[in-house]
Amino acid sequence: MLSRLNLLKRHLPLSFGPARPTTPALSTSSLAPCSAPFAMTSASAAANLNFTKPIHTAACLIIGDEVLGGKTIDTNSPFLAKFCFDLGIQLKRVEVIPDDEEDIIEAVRRMSARYDFVVTSGGIGPTHDDITYSSIAKAFGLKLQLHQAAFERMKRLSRPHPMQPNFDWDTPSPGLTAKLRMVEMPFDENIPAENQALFVAEDMWVPISVVNGNVHILPGVPRLFERLLQHLKPFIVHRLSDPEGKGTFRFLFSTPLPESAVAPFLTELAAKVEPKGVKVGSYPRWGKKRNTVTLVGADKAYLESLVAEVEAGVQGKYVTKEDEMDLPDDKEHIYSQ
Repeated sequence: MLSRLNLLKRHLPLSFGPARPTTPALSTSSLAPCSAPFAMTSASAAANLNFTKPIHTAACLIIGDEVLGGKTIDTNSPFLAKFCFDLGIQLKRVEVIPDDEEDIIEAVRRMSARYDFVVTSGGIGPTHDDITYSSIAKAFGLKLQLHQAAFERMKRLSRPHPMQPNFDWDTPSPGLTAKLRMVEMPFDENIPAENQALFVAEDMWVPISVVNGNVHILPGVPRLFERLLQHLKPFIVHRLSDPEGKGTFRFLFSTPLPESAVAPFLTELAAKVEPKGVKVGSYPRWGKKRNTVTLVGADKAYLESLVAEVEAGVQGKYVTKEDEMDLPDDKEHIYSQ
């Protein structure tokens, strides 16, 4: 046992931030930096810029074989979509990919380069197929490193499973090795440690790992994903187009006309309001007698000024809910476009 402890000590990495007392038998893994163009110097420079630039656009990367295989329904991307909408961030892309290193590397590099705010979901648990941390580290030429503060919080805020009665935080074991996978995170030695992992909730040990300045790595468990994302808002609101957080507004109009009848008016309207940053949408409601037209934009006063014009143009009514004007027998009617 003593020789095993000595062997593990030699693999103990430097922790994120100031040194802390550590458990003597911790180990971690590392990845060799990848080749250019993601060399450490260029990656660090890009990351420092990404930490501070305004947030206008966002992308979401859902990682998990279970989603693609139909075992799990993705609820995290819809939650992120509403989060972004409420803050006035344009969510431009949502992708679902497998637990595959090459797919993760390609997708996260591309998204980080194109969008201001990238959120990943899934693949940061204790099992062999949880490869998100290692894959994203490799994507940007970084090593995995034990996040000591996260490990200390894990020990303080989590409890071993009842089916692991002999588990001990100070004794090397397969269970401890598995838990360490969740706190071995990508680390760039050229960037302040506090910028690379955010503890957004006092009662949660799980940090949000931030890589390349704009990639935010979140767990796939919906209740954790949602809570961490909600608590992330104070960390990014100052970088929004509207720091007051007024967000985006969606105006709904209920119309009895088919889409083909309102299309000419909406085409003209869309061209008129596009310079003001307003988008016009039309959505058929199959099986209902009324369809929905939407206006989406950040200028609430301007949207309000369009209400009467749109109501007349679609022979409809401004509503707060899509089904506000539905009648009991609407569900029996098959609507024609």
